[in-house]
Amino acid sequence: MNNITSTIISVLAFLIAIVCHEYAHGYSAYKLGDPTAKNAGRLTFNPLAHIDPIGLVFMIMFRFGWAKGVPINPRYFKDRKRDTLIVSFSGIFTNFIIALLSSILFKISYRLNIYYLQLFFYTLSYVNIMLGVFNLVPIPPLDGSKIVMSLMPAKYEYKIMQYERYFSIILFILVATGMVSRIIVPIINGIMNILY
Repeated sequence: MNNITSTIISVLAFLIAIVCHEYAHGYSAYKLGDPTAKNAGRLTFNPLAHIDPIGLVFMIMFRFGWAKGVPINPRYFKDRKRDTLIVSFSGIFTNFIIALLSSILFKISYRLNIYYLQLFFYTLSYVNIMLGVFNLVPIPPLDGSKIVMSLMPAKYEYKIMQYERYFSIILFILVATGMVSRIIVPIINGIMNILY
């Protein structure tokens, strides 16, 4: 298989993963009373609404990227901590469900001996697991940090939020130096082994 085909499959899988991830955040927030994502035009499956240009370039070049975060306003929630927890986990949960469904479709395409479908569904599984596991890392601005903070007393939560921009820099350094990969890649591979 040539690099162009591999890149097309990877980018398509990435777009599906991030669009569904971000849509899940926006939709769950909307159902919990927050119209911010809807008003911002983010309750859509149109990739153009969710793509971060730099994140897409990184995905093409390094097989690792990101999307624009969906805007959420917790002031609309009836129970701020509970609803923030639900919204934060919804994207991760969606990625794991897509990965599971993709593994089933992979097995069907394997029995039908359709090579490119096998490759696509395998890649789709991997990308979704990667995105789901990566977002579980409890460092702002990732979903994992919001999940952890939702379980904290408010005084500690607000203290962490004050330094969120510095944590973002730390996260970028950890990703760039490969520290995050050393932690999450064995987890990703373990989940892939279970599915396949």
